[in-house]
Amino acid sequence: MEGSAMGAPESAPSPPESEEFPSLASGPEVAPEETNCCARSQEAAPKKLCGYLSKFGGKGPIRGWKSRWFFYDERKCHLYYSRTAQDANPLDSIDLSAAIFDCKADAEEGTFEIKTPSRVITLKAATKEVMLYWLQQLQMKRWEFHSSPPAPPAAPAASLAGNGPTLHLELGQEEAELEELCPVKTPTGLVGAAAALQPAPAMHLALQNISLKHLGTEIQNTMFNIRGNKQAQGTGHGSLVDEFPQNGEQPSASDPSTSGKESVDSPKPAPKSSLPINLTQKTKRQSNTFPFFSDGLARSRTAQEKVVALEQQVLVLTRELQSQKELVKILHKALEAAQQEKRASSAYLAAAEDKDRLELVRHKVRQIEELGRRVEALEQEREHLVHEAGLREQQVQALQQHVQLLMDKNQAKQQVICKLSEKVTQDFTQPCDQPPKAPAAADMDFLNQQERMEHLKDDIEAYRTQNRFLNSEIHQVSKIWRKVAEKQKALLTKCAYLQARNCQVESKYLASLRRLQEAAGGEASDASESSDLLRQLIQDALQWEASEVSADTVGLNPISEYDEYGFLTVPDYEVEDLKLLAKIQALEVRSHHLLALEAKERPLQERWANLGELVPSAELKQLLRAGIPREHRPRVWRWLVHLRIQHLHTPGYYQELLGRGQSCEHPAARQIELDLNRTFPNNKHFSCPTSSFPDQLRRVLLAFSWQNPTIGYCQGLNRLAAIALLVLEDEESAFWCLVAVVETILPADYYSKTLTASQVDQRVLQDLLSEKMPRLMSHLGQHRVDLSLITFNWFLVVFADSLISDILLRVWDAFLYEGTKVVFRYALAIFKYNEEGILQLQDGLEIYQYLRFFTKTICDSRKLMNIAFSDMNPFPMKQLRQLRAAHRERLEAELRELEQLKAEYLERRASWGRAVPEGCASEEDGEGDA
Repeated sequence: MEGSAMGAPESAPSPPESEEFPSLASGPEVAPEETNCCARSQEAAPKKLCGYLSKFGGKGPIRGWKSRWFFYDERKCHLYYSRTAQDANPLDSIDLSAAIFDCKADAEEGTFEIKTPSRVITLKAATKEVMLYWLQQLQMKRWEFHSSPPAPPAAPAASLAGNGPTLHLELGQEEAELEELCPVKTPTGLVGAAAALQPAPAMHLALQNISLKHLGTEIQNTMFNIRGNKQAQGTGHGSLVDEFPQNGEQPSASDPSTSGKESVDSPKPAPKSSLPINLTQKTKRQSNTFPFFSDGLARSRTAQEKVVALEQQVLVLTRELQSQKELVKILHKALEAAQQEKRASSAYLAAAEDKDRLELVRHKVRQIEELGRRVEALEQEREHLVHEAGLREQQVQALQQHVQLLMDKNQAKQQVICKLSEKVTQDFTQPCDQPPKAPAAADMDFLNQQERMEHLKDDIEAYRTQNRFLNSEIHQVSKIWRKVAEKQKALLTKCAYLQARNCQVESKYLASLRRLQEAAGGEASDASESSDLLRQLIQDALQWEASEVSADTVGLNPISEYDEYGFLTVPDYEVEDLKLLAKIQALEVRSHHLLALEAKERPLQERWANLGELVPSAELKQLLRAGIPREHRPRVWRWLVHLRIQHLHTPGYYQELLGRGQSCEHPAARQIELDLNRTFPNNKHFSCPTSSFPDQLRRVLLAFSWQNPTIGYCQGLNRLAAIALLVLEDEESAFWCLVAVVETILPADYYSKTLTASQVDQRVLQDLLSEKMPRLMSHLGQHRVDLSLITFNWFLVVFADSLISDILLRVWDAFLYEGTKVVFRYALAIFKYNEEGILQLQDGLEIYQYLRFFTKTICDSRKLMNIAFSDMNPFPMKQLRQLRAAHRERLEAELRELEQLKAEYLERRASWGRAVPEGCASEEDGEGDA
């Protein structure tokens, strides 16, 4: 933010006592000659923009604020930064020539940003004043870089010595406008060269302040500092020479202005310092390491300051060495883990047979189970220790409260003792010759009231103590409750993740057993022993459930036999291959559900909870496509059905239809009774003899047959009504849902005697498949596979017999809102989901067998939804209407031609009559025979 408050440069006019331009006319104070010389050199040297700032960066667990030493290069307009002021090489630089500075009002105090075309750097100063100083200085430096000529001539030393304030008159008109704002004074000790003498800001973790991105530079700086310390503490054979000019920076000793200033203001040579040689060399090394230190600053420090600086540097290097050791340990652990994983992979790949690999997998599974048991045991031990710590804390709090009560009681007694002592003193000081006066009645009342007041004060103090205790108790209980809630949430998340991982491992294990079983089926009969072992493993895997885990461990939730709507999660197949396949599918479905619970299902449930009143909108459309949570599905379905049949709904109409069915029997009642037992045999609500769902389904179908005489009853309506009953749990609502599906969503003659609209949709589906998946249709046409034998039932019952319940109900959520286009989308998505598996089959009979049950193998509902509503786009409704109209016209022409052929055949047969050919006996001839 290039605001007006930050646009003033540092060089604006200031009072004579300002730090920027001190008065050179005044004589030096009475001080040693060396101190005066150093002071003059500091005043004459140009100000350097440098200091410590906190930079936000890093990745992973070490992401956060890092202390960095920043210094500005005027020749390049770059802001370099390193970890400390004594580092030889900078970590990185920031190009300020095209940067934008910004500080937000709602941000943390002292925080500002430098936005370059390539990145955004977030910095934080110690105080707000330091932040404003940096922003003004950076703005001024950027302006000077852009407004200065490419190679400005060096200014004479005399002009710097005597005409410092007059430099502002040489600025351009734009800078003069900036000087109208009040500049920020230089914060003492926080910026500039003096800040380098201060210790670097301490961090909570030494490792957090290390830059892993520039690890090589960090190691070079550390080794440079350690080597410099050893040379400074040795015999002193010369000081280290700074190599920083190789990186594009120029040491301050080569600054002509500085050298000229020293030649003017310091005609007398400074006396030799009496400090030890190693301290002098250490000072020189520090000055040369940081390129913007002047020699005057190094000479201005006393021996005590140098010793303190050396001690601080030793502490900094010690912390730095410790952080480097921690980093080496972390990298060593990562290397050991990678080597262990490499050894395991090599052993798996080196195995010659599948039996050896299976043994390795089983060994890893046993290791995982053992580690899981150890983790559970440690978790129980930790919970026990936490519980004991809580009890101890409660005991300590109770003892503290008791001590506080005793102290309050003791204080009250002390007050009473003091009052009695004062009264006794007054009695002794009273003269003996004066007889005691009889207390008056008013005095007695006053004393009684005073005593009562004392008692009331004691009661008030006791109530205050009790109130403080109760408030503390409430606060502690609230904290405990929050911690328990957070811990419970974390444990639930961890449990869901572990369950998902367990399902994945078990699914892979069963899939491996299935592949081994298929491989063993083609071997010779001499492998009977391995076949028996494999059969035993399969039997154990099918019978094992997580509920068999011992009670002392945290057992995972087993796969339930039925889902929340009563459908079998693991169908009971007679063939062993299909049993394994059903168990694998159930495990994969549960794994997908658990992994998506926190990332997708919980946010979706929150969005549904905050939706409020249902109104048709784009947001509602997206929510319905993603699936309705179970607790909201009955309410949403009733609203969707009401949108469809509000022009047909009449109060009491359903009861009227039931009464009509009791007075006389409908012709379709016998067929309805036959289909009741065939409705969802894998659902416990319709297979249980004591369930009320079959009776409710019978009444719903009979009421619909009376309501729509043109259809009456058609096979497939029982499944539509059964799904509505399972979700809505109300037979009248299920009846109106059936009416909405048959009479308003699907075409008019979908369930007629000729099933015209159903046949039309099959031809439309084949056209869409040819457009979206030409490779698949070419493969099916090559093997003469008629897809309508498989897909006709999909459209007739809206996938009721094809998909697992979780995916089926998500299809219905979108189907009730958007119509039949959803059925086409999901039909295309199902083939796209299994396209590669179908293309691998090279026999027509094998393809038919695979298409009979391949829809049940779809487990990932999220993936299928993305294919249906994203990969199948564009999918305009206009195209669907055009295809339906074209195919309907062709089909009706075919039906008329068929009717004409039937009529011609009947006419020819009628013309033949009932004549009996010669040699054949008629039925009448044999009536009189015995």
